[in-house]
Amino acid sequence: MPVPTESILDKAAEGQRLDGSEIQVLFDRGGLLELGQAADIVRQRKNPGEIVTYIIDRNINYTNICVYRCRFCAFYRTPKDDDAYVLPFDEIVAKVAETVAAGGTGILLQGGVHPKLRIDFYESLLDQLKTTFPLIHLHAFSVPEIWYLAKLEKMDVREVIERLIAAGLDSIPGGGAEILEDETRRRIWSRTKASTGQWLMVHREAHDLGLRTTATMMFGVGEPTAARVEHLLGVRSLQDATGGFTAFIPWTFQEENTDLEGEIEPSGGFDYLRTLAVSRLALDNIDHVQGSWVTQGPKMGQVSLFFGADDLGSIMLEENVVAAAGVQYQMSQGGMERVIRETGYKPKQRRTLYESI
Repeated sequence: MPVPTESILDKAAEGQRLDGSEIQVLFDRGGLLELGQAADIVRQRKNPGEIVTYIIDRNINYTNICVYRCRFCAFYRTPKDDDAYVLPFDEIVAKVAETVAAGGTGILLQGGVHPKLRIDFYESLLDQLKTTFPLIHLHAFSVPEIWYLAKLEKMDVREVIERLIAAGLDSIPGGGAEILEDETRRRIWSRTKASTGQWLMVHREAHDLGLRTTATMMFGVGEPTAARVEHLLGVRSLQDATGGFTAFIPWTFQEENTDLEGEIEPSGGFDYLRTLAVSRLALDNIDHVQGSWVTQGPKMGQVSLFFGADDLGSIMLEENVVAAAGVQYQMSQGGMERVIRETGYKPKQRRTLYESI
């Protein structure tokens, strides 16, 4: 006899762990409002009170040249494309200076996986930024970049991360996760890059070395919800072992200008909120879940605060990857605080690792 969704929601709301079959039931049969109510209870238990956090930082994409050419990506370019680039260091420094002047406390530094940039490029960049801006938090280089660099240099992943830490790396973003289920990953890539196990391994090594990281999920690429369940279980299992994830950030695939455009049915707001709520209920060992106003827009960002999210991420002084797929929402600090206040919550600026300012 099928387990009633009500009993599963009650179980999660009471702080008990859901197994994979129960998480699947919530995807398959959970009512949207009921999921939101249960997720909000968990959110309040994890982060009680009236505060919703945000950060001022900047997403600097130091290159758009990428060897992988993923089918879901509108940002990458080949070295021969007219608009391919690698940003000069002085331009990156100028972008960081603008961020600091705007009250920013962190930099999200990611790029395409460039076939010829060696580890000394990354070390020099980190060193220059940390020397020039000693208080800025460098949240940089996701798994695909680190994995490829280890192969290029014929180094262990651990050694690569150690060298980047020595140069100034403060934490690692969750990019490159997409869906942590290999059949889906193979379908949406053009070339083989880090598998589910390899993505988790890089984060495990980072955690072992004392770095905090984030976990992400880009969904809505035609995957079954069972793949999302596998993703959540993989993240939760690693968090059990290391405790190194600061937050979980899910968002929907944006299809415009990608090779997948027109091939799949895009996810809408209902699917976004359902997946956000289920994520909050499933990830009982991760403190923070972030609402994605960057892909969903400010109004849906507000709604996400009642479906498990306790944070709205960055005001995004700069964002290029999602913008390349045709989504270009903008937000000022004042706008972010107004959006949060309109929901009845109080806005609070934070740092990258959720420290108060």
